[in-house]
Amino acid sequence: MYRQVDDFINEWSAAAQGTIQVLKSVTDDKLEQSIMEGHSTLGWLGWHLVGAAGYFSYLAGLQVPMTRQEDPIPSTAAEIVAAYEKVANSVKEEAAKFSNEDLVEEVKGFTGPIARGALLRVLVDHQTHHRGQMTVLLRQAGLPVPGVLGPTKEMQNK
Repeated sequence: MYRQVDDFINEWSAAAQGTIQVLKSVTDDKLEQSIMEGHSTLGWLGWHLVGAAGYFSYLAGLQVPMTRQEDPIPSTAAEIVAAYEKVANSVKEEAAKFSNEDLVEEVKGFTGPIARGALLRVLVDHQTHHRGQMTVLLRQAGLPVPGVLGPTKEMQNK
C-alpha cells in the first residue's frame, strides 16, 4: 500500500515507462499473437492495460481518459501505445493532486472498500502481471524483448 503520494508517482512512472517499452515492441502483424488459440493476444493485453489503468484510476478517484470494455481493440500497435501514454501521463498528473492523507481513505474496490493507496498498489501489480505475459508473447512471436527490469537473455549474450 502506498502511504506517500511521491512513492506512488515514482513507482508508477517507472512501471509505466517499462510498459511503454513493451508496447512499443509489438508490431501490427503480431497483434494477434497468443500463447495458444483462444488465449489473450498481444493486442488484447495492450488494450487491456489501457482500459485497466483508466478503470482502476476511476475507482481511486482520478480523472483520467477511459476506454469502454466494448471499445474495439485498435488495429495498430501505435494506437495502443498512444492511448496508453495518454492514460499513464494522466494517472501521474492526477495522482499529484492527492495528499498523503487521501491514500488511506477508503474507496470502492472490486470486492469492497479498500484504501486508495492499496488500490493504487493493485494497479501497479496488475500492470506488471500483464506486462510479463506480454514479454512471453513477444519472445514467442520472435520480437525483441525490452529489458524492463534488467537485461534480457539476449542482452546478456551480446
